[in-house]
Amino acid sequence: MIHDAQLDYYGKRLATCSSDRTIRIFDVVNGKPKGDGVVLKGHTAPIWQISWAHPSFGSILASCSYDSRVFVWKETSSSTTTTTTNNRGLGGGIGMGKGAAGGAGEWEKIKEVGAHSASVNSISWAPYELGPILACASSDGKISVLKFNNDGSSDIDTFPAHAIGVNAISWSPAMSPGSLTSGPQQQQQQQQPGQQQQQQQGGAGSGEAGYQKKFASAGCDGVVRIWNYKDLNGSPEIETTLNAHSDWVRDVAWAPNIGLPGEYIATCGQDRTVQIHFRPSPTSAWTSTKLLPHGSDNPDPLFPDAVWRVSWSLAGNVLAVACADGKVTLWKEVIGGKGWECVNEISG
Repeated sequence: MIHDAQLDYYGKRLATCSSDRTIRIFDVVNGKPKGDGVVLKGHTAPIWQISWAHPSFGSILASCSYDSRVFVWKETSSSTTTTTTNNRGLGGGIGMGKGAAGGAGEWEKIKEVGAHSASVNSISWAPYELGPILACASSDGKISVLKFNNDGSSDIDTFPAHAIGVNAISWSPAMSPGSLTSGPQQQQQQQQPGQQQQQQQGGAGSGEAGYQKKFASAGCDGVVRIWNYKDLNGSPEIETTLNAHSDWVRDVAWAPNIGLPGEYIATCGQDRTVQIHFRPSPTSAWTSTKLLPHGSDNPDPLFPDAVWRVSWSLAGNVLAVACADGKVTLWKEVIGGKGWECVNEISG
């Protein structure tokens, strides 16, 4: 069974992970995967999720598994692309095995993280402006945040998050709503990765003036927590706890805020509901709205089955919802902010 499939930043590579303990990476040609791809092996249990790093770090892929480990993979050669050398802390590594050669090149495992004592269910790279930082969520109730430094070393911060287990994690955009129109922050956003790296001599977490460093976590305790780094070099603190679900929260997704007023976070859960959490400004309180899968005239918020995944479009204005009944629905906010409507449905 395939558990996750992710396109890279440019849409030129497709990575999948599955219950057979392997990752497959394909070149995408004319919108379709080409050939048999590369097979990456190393995990000893089903692989739940994969995540591409921003291309400014090179061709980097992270994976997490039921075996309680997280791997970071790096492409070492490619027949179709040239890998950037600006790896910003990911250029080194401990070389722990290679993937089989294929149309998508050769891959090497450069990092293995064993910070957890139970299944690692979700991983998420921080916005590239913050540097190469990977957050991991585990069934042991803890979150670990792995920071790669400029000298090739790495630091890890592990802390308790949800007592029963953590199912998902998602970073906020680096730029808060409204900051796109402010001079100094906008200038910093427009810097090239190399210029930003010169400001980050101490690694990720230093020199990011004007950026916010936050993420949201979803737990088996039925709550969503928003974590904030008040000290960019320290540990995160709980900023807000959202209690909108009555059962396990299966997924959380923080929306990109390009041109959007305010901040949006989507969550879904075992209680068969999808919640949209919104606040118009960083100083406002969060409000929660349930999607109505049976139409705006029917107040019943329950989907046919548990809802497993939510995912925003790149512009942050369309939400995809994956339900256990095999259907994916696409949602957009009604003009004027008066609820959400389903604009398309895809059957599996």
